[in-house]
Amino acid sequence: MATRLERDSLGTRRIPSRAYYGIQTHRAVENFPISGLRLHQGMVRAMALIKKAAAHANVAVGCLPRRFGSAIARACDEVLRGRFDDQFVVDVYQAGAGTSFNMNVNEVIANRANELLGARRGTYRFLHPNDHVNMAQSTNDTIPTAIRLACLMAQPALVDSMARLEAVLSRKARQFGGIVKSGRTHLQDAVPVRLGREFGAYAVAVRKAREAVACSAEALQELNLGGTAVGTGMNAHPRYRRLALQALRRWTQLPVHSAEDLMERMQSAADFARFSGALRAYALELIRIANDLRLLSSGPNTGLGEIELPTVQPGSSIMPGKVNPVVAEMVDMVGFQVLGHDATVAYAVQAGQLELNVMMPVIAYNLLQAMALLTTATHVFATRCVSGIRANAQRCGAYAKRSLALVTALNPHLGYLNAAKVAKESLASGRSIQDLVVARGWLSPASARRLLDPYRLSR
Repeated sequence: MATRLERDSLGTRRIPSRAYYGIQTHRAVENFPISGLRLHQGMVRAMALIKKAAAHANVAVGCLPRRFGSAIARACDEVLRGRFDDQFVVDVYQAGAGTSFNMNVNEVIANRANELLGARRGTYRFLHPNDHVNMAQSTNDTIPTAIRLACLMAQPALVDSMARLEAVLSRKARQFGGIVKSGRTHLQDAVPVRLGREFGAYAVAVRKAREAVACSAEALQELNLGGTAVGTGMNAHPRYRRLALQALRRWTQLPVHSAEDLMERMQSAADFARFSGALRAYALELIRIANDLRLLSSGPNTGLGEIELPTVQPGSSIMPGKVNPVVAEMVDMVGFQVLGHDATVAYAVQAGQLELNVMMPVIAYNLLQAMALLTTATHVFATRCVSGIRANAQRCGAYAKRSLALVTALNPHLGYLNAAKVAKESLASGRSIQDLVVARGWLSPASARRLLDPYRLSR
């Protein structure tokens, strides 16, 4: 492999000639051959926007030559289009704070900008990764800013998928509105409900989770860009922060703004924990709903079988004709993984010390991975499972009529203890509750029919 020689403050290394990254990235690759995982592409895009905004601001205040700023901006635009995706090679588990990833971005942009200015990669004849691409910045303000930007840019896709699931559940609620079934508490018979009401409640739960995700994301709009190393803004022009944030607002159409206190925003990652908590809460709701659908569709002959999930693939390699609730099972697995992501974020958030939380790379990876998983899983759940659910109205009605909990309607007329006697006798004898209360002379046939009508009771 053809190589080139690059130098940094620690010495020299030979770098692949075709690489746009440089020596500091190469050292990180040597030092951290940990997982083979890379930070989400959303982080790459967010960092490119930050570097472009920094160049724009530094040119405006006279700290960076205009032609340097233009070359950096052109290189950033190419990064944003995905041209150099294969050049961001640093492992997720890397140097604290994300310095290795920041330098990976700086070097790729610097080498491409130097090419645009007529120099060879690795020479840094015009532009240097630290002196020019990283001007007025530190890893400590760019990485947390990038995490917040990446989450904000990924949020619409997640919220849209949640809104679609909510709409599909609401449609099923209307479709199943007249179907009466037995309610269940403790997995035992409970008073009658409507199948549509169950699905309507699922829709409300998804809506509340969607609103919580959107609400918790608002805190991510507060950025510490311009705080540089410790929140004091050292080495940044006084007007740099305002100009860089203006550029980011214009290019992203996001209502980002400067932090109330740059040092607090650098010390504390609590907003990441709150946002991750909203993702966790949604994952818990998804798991619950998916498990309900698995239970309601169990059978088809030896389970509840009150609904039928769409048949999307054969369910067994040995049992012919078996069909499993595979999409709901996938949703469970995704939900479990998101809970793990949230636990990692929580541990990382509390690990901040003094002026900096150095666990930012693992926060970035877990937040964005959780969002990506929830976005795609929600879309698949809505389109390949929930939208195709059919109700077994006959079985639902049969269970509703047989439910021992119908005696609850007799409490005001017979008293709790007498109603309990009827329930026990019905279970032991197999006779219906209606037959027993009429046989005992406690109610007339017409009154018993009216009081024990599952459709009336489910309103």
